Amino acid sequence: MPAAWSFTAMVTLVISQAHSEAARFCGNALRARALLSLREATYRGPCVAGRWLMSTLVSRFVGLLSLALFAAPSQAQTPPPPAGAPVAIQMVTQLSPSIPQYTRVDIPMLREQIGARSGGRITTTLASWPERNLTGPDLIRVLRAGQIDLAGMALPTVAGDVPLLDIIDMSGQNTSHEQGRKIAEAMLPILNQELERFGVKIVAFYPFPAQVLFCRDPVTSLADLKGRRVRTPGGSQNDFIQSVGGQPVAIGFPEVYSALERGVVDCAVTGTATGNGARWYEVTRHLYTLPIQWGIAAYAVNLAWWNRLDAPVRDFLQGYMKEVEEAQWKLGLELTEDGIQCNSGNAAGCKIGHVVTNRPMVVTRATPADVALLREALTKVVLPAFVKRCGARCGEIYNRVVSPISGVSYVAQ
Repeated sequence: MPAAWSFTAMVTLVISQAHSEAARFCGNALRARALLSLREATYRGPCVAGRWLMSTLVSRFVGLLSLALFAAPSQAQTPPPPAGAPVAIQMVTQLSPSIPQYTRVDIPMLREQIGARSGGRITTTLASWPERNLTGPDLIRVLRAGQIDLAGMALPTVAGDVPLLDIIDMSGQNTSHEQGRKIAEAMLPILNQELERFGVKIVAFYPFPAQVLFCRDPVTSLADLKGRRVRTPGGSQNDFIQSVGGQPVAIGFPEVYSALERGVVDCAVTGTATGNGARWYEVTRHLYTLPIQWGIAAYAVNLAWWNRLDAPVRDFLQGYMKEVEEAQWKLGLELTEDGIQCNSGNAAGCKIGHVVTNRPMVVTRATPADVALLREALTKVVLPAFVKRCGARCGEIYNRVVSPISGVSYVAQ
């Protein structure tokens, strides 16, 4: 979208696109029932999605403004490929259509702008996981099978198939987003070598906000998790939750809302703003802000499809996905505190998400003792369990590549 477009023109575009999106969902009512953001439709009749439509319209408009009006004019952009045969790309990226990673980055950049940016060479079909009735572990499998060309994968959810993926963001490992990004970039060549046997290649990393606890009942320290059922995305979070006496439960992200609502689980771990986007504040009352992980994820492609692309198209996509990556990291850095402020009902501090005005959540900041306990669990429980799942060579890789950045070493037991 050109920066010179008028405010009115942009509003008109966003409204038109939002109506088209709503019509598409309503035309697929059976599949829409599985969509997390349209959960109310199952209780109030098919396709009653007024609140979702309005939030989508607003989020889309803000995302377009930020990308079109406020981007630095001097920012280098990937040049388009030369004229040639059109390329259609099937993409499934985020775990919910209502989270900022989707509304503020993926939709504008991977659906609305990529065609013009590629000189008309590329068209995309973009969807979120629930729109394709997929869960995290499914992504690497459908990508490997060639059913989609590009996927956004939350790494802990696919670590069951590729345990080495857990190495980037293990529970208690990264003290910041920045540290997690350094580890991800250092590990990229090794991870892509590992993924070759799955026919998959990572082309970019991106973060979610700090992964924290959303709970139905009060949590003032990790000791309160003893005996509680806690939904995790898998991997090292399971090890950590068990180490403090909790019971990890595997539930796909689209089903977590109802699991919390019905008391199937007592708590669930996700990003501060991710839980806000998924409206977990409606089914939980307490937010414990210990950053168990930083939710580092990856955009990955089907390797055979990637290698078949014309070299100029592949080069454009590699460069363009790095632009997407930068936009996601910038957003991720802003979302942790924004999610806390939005969930707690602080309108002044809530700039990106939805401010909770009806029954705002009770926020408890992590105690220094729990921060230390999390770090201790990394060395005593999480790292040994990771090596047990992944194999001795993974411990060697950790000490050679990750340890110089994390400051923690694996000691064979």
